[in-house]
Amino acid sequence: QVQLVESGGGLVQAGGSLRLSCAASGRTFSSYAMGWFRQAPGKEREFVAAINRNGGVTYYADSVKGRFTISRDNAKNTLYLQMSSLKFEDTAVYYCALDREYARVAAGVVAVWGQGTLVTVSS
Repeated sequence: QVQLVESGGGLVQAGGSLRLSCAASGRTFSSYAMGWFRQAPGKEREFVAAINRNGGVTYYADSVKGRFTISRDNAKNTLYLQMSSLKFEDTAVYYCALDREYARVAAGVVAVWGQGTLVTVSS
């Protein structure tokens, strides 16, 4: 089974930028649609962004549209989330996830989750 490991989280000031990475094990990375989700303290986990298998189709939550960019490098088995113009309300644990079907990822129904990486935005 594919395993996912996120990295790149940390403390950043409001208005700043941060790039998250998600490294996947195994040789079938390109067979999966991928997504980013986040969970803020005291709140439920929410969808952030999704990307299809070849990276040609992306989808974003309204709260991050225009500020975040999801991308993938299938040769490196890695998913990315470039976050810009960060706001205090972006503070959360960010998770990457995958599933065979893009629609399932976009709907937040996924097969495999990473362990998460914490992003803290100071106001």
